[in-house]
Formats: sequence, structure tokens, C-alpha cells
Amino acid sequence: MIQRSRTVSLLALGAICLAGCSSEEPTQQQLKPLTLMEQASNVVKSGDGYAVTWAAVLANGNPWHFGEHVVASVVGKDAGGREVFRMDQPLDAVPPGGSLTFTGQGTATAKPAKVSVDYRPAQWRQAARVPSAFRPFPASRVQTMRQKDGSYLITGYVANPYQLPASSLVVSALLRDGAGKLLGGGSTFVDDVQAGRPPRFILTVAGLPPGTKVGRTEVVARTWGRPRARTRNWRWAA
Repeated sequence: MIQRSRTVSLLALGAICLAGCSSEEPTQQQLKPLTLMEQASNVVKSGDGYAVTWAAVLANGNPWHFGEHVVASVVGKDAGGREVFRMDQPLDAVPPGGSLTFTGQGTATAKPAKVSVDYRPAQWRQAARVPSAFRPFPASRVQTMRQKDGSYLITGYVANPYQLPASSLVVSALLRDGAGKLLGGGSTFVDDVQAGRPPRFILTVAGLPPGTKVGRTEVVARTWGRPRARTRNWRWAA
């Protein structure tokens, strides 16, 4: 009788443990898909066709998982609905509970009347650190200057909040109107970003329609490279 009671107790304890583990470790089906929060695109005539530029923001609602191996698909169609432009853009990992800003450009032989940005589903990898450990690389002294050709020159400095240098960062600038609507953006890279020695970045955003009024500039910097190297960089927060 005692042996039977012990057996029942062990089975009950095992069931509780399995229930607790399953609630802490969400399955792939339970994870939320990435969300395309906003996008903007512009088309201007160029020497060899039409220059297509775009900017977008992907959000990850999962607080404990990276969204990896994401590919953005940018498609342009003419007024009749015929596809005249397509480009697949591999993206960096989308951090847990965070977002990924990306920009791009390409050339179309015919003028797209509409450009749309979409993405392929992510593959998920559990984070080894708590979300608060992924501190941002802050930008400072940002200046936005309109050029004679209608493009915008953005300059500033990006700091490293970690103890070790970051080998490479991608810096993206998003231009918004007075109401906060995304107008366009551009990106550049800075290398060997050391703590206490913020390097200067310079990038250009072109292709905005004539008469566009930029209200503010949002600058985002993040690590760039293979997931293993990226994880090593974020461990500096310890």
C-alpha cells in the first residue's frame, strides 16, 4: 500500500514538472511571428532606369527568442499590376522583444507604381541572456542636412555601452515627417567601436519626392555579422 502511494506521488510530481517545463519553454507553434511595423519606399528616375529605395521595421514579440535567417522580399509592380522589380534581402537577427530596422536600394528597368516589402518566416533560437542584457548602442550629436540635389546627409556619433570593442556596427537612419510617419532611410557601417571612443558615422538618404518635409531623424545602431559573433558581443553586458 505504501509502495503504491509512493508511485502515485512520483507520477503526480512528474506531471507537475512537465507542465511547468512546457509553460517555460514555448514550442515553435506557440512563438509569435514577426510583425512588419512600418515600411516606406521611393522611386526616382536614374541614369540606367529607376532607383528604388526602401526602409522598414520588423518587430519581435517573443521576449526570449531571436528571429533568425529572415529574408525580406521587396516587389515593385507597374500600374497594370505587372511585376517589374524584385529583390530578396537577407536580414540580421531580430532581437528578443525588440525590433530590426533595415533599409535597401535597387534598380528597376521600368517604373514601379507600387513597391511593397514583405518577409519570409523566421527561424527561432532561444536567447542565452535576459532581454535587459541587450543594451542598445546609443547615437548622439545627430545632424540632418538637406543637400542641393534633394538628398539628406546624416552625421553623428555612436557609442559602445559594453566593455569590449564591437568589430562592426550597422547604423541606420530613418527620416520621419512631423507626425512621425516613416518617409525613407539609409544605412552605413562603422568598425572597431570601442568603449569611450565613439566613432563618427556619415550616411546619405536619397530618393525622397520633391517637397518632402523631414520632421525628425531616428538613428539605430546594432551589431552585424554571424549569430555566434553577435551573441558573444551581447555577453559583454555581464
